[in-house]
Amino acid sequence: MVESKGGADGSDRDLSAGAPASRGRPGGALVLIGGHEDKEGAREILREVVRRAGARPIVVATLASEVAGELWVEYERVFRALGAGDVRHLDIVQRDQAREARWLEILEGAGCVFFTGGDQLKITSKLGGSRLADAICAVYRRGGTVAGTSAGASVMSETMLVGGAGEESAKVRGAVRMAPGLGLVRDLLVDQHFAQRGRLGRLLGAVAHDPRLLGVGVDEDTAAVIEPDRRLRALGTGAVYVVDGRSISHTNIGEEEEDRVLSLFDVRLHVLSAGDSFDLETGRPGCGQPR
Repeated sequence: MVESKGGADGSDRDLSAGAPASRGRPGGALVLIGGHEDKEGAREILREVVRRAGARPIVVATLASEVAGELWVEYERVFRALGAGDVRHLDIVQRDQAREARWLEILEGAGCVFFTGGDQLKITSKLGGSRLADAICAVYRRGGTVAGTSAGASVMSETMLVGGAGEESAKVRGAVRMAPGLGLVRDLLVDQHFAQRGRLGRLLGAVAHDPRLLGVGVDEDTAAVIEPDRRLRALGTGAVYVVDGRSISHTNIGEEEEDRVLSLFDVRLHVLSAGDSFDLETGRPGCGQPR
């Protein structure tokens, strides 16, 4: 993994990933989609995925889904309609298949790996620590794009959210569950279907548990695009929410009363619309115009 030199404010935040420090920053981009991206209209987000892949293959990874075949048919159709000439299917059912050479061959020359939605634990349990996971990281390091929608977005970070109550106030002993992700980006938590499922409370609770983690919530039909220079840009019809807990001055997260509502002082919240950006090194947002 790439080791960051820290933010401009002296923090130890490390938000890059993919290779040892001696190899430098990853050359590719991450596209974190909040789910339910448009597949029939302007298809802005999926069009961006195809643009970034260029003439290189797009590999659709359906590892998270119970209906992998249906998702493969759908995404192959959309990507080809948007101009992709080579679309491949990565479909591992059991972890031992990650050792098979045929799956490594599918990734050769790939311009993008696209993770569909489903259950992010299915992705990490099949890929974690495997040569195939290393090969996906290598696509990212050498300038390719790794994209994911819904669970496929949450799995990108080193620590991922896998559960917790939405649509209600966070509790000090709330059931926020986290687990190791693929580690393509460090010190970041990604939550999806954000406004649609009322998940601000659970993202605040997750950041309160570990304020070194930057919380990123992504609405449906919206993407947070992380560029090689570690600038995050919002794309799509909704918003991207950034919860920065480094300045927290007080929280009651350590109290024993299970039903006590979470108390959290001096947390910073940034809301980005299409074209706006957030510098992951300096912690500063920037205004922009949609592309």
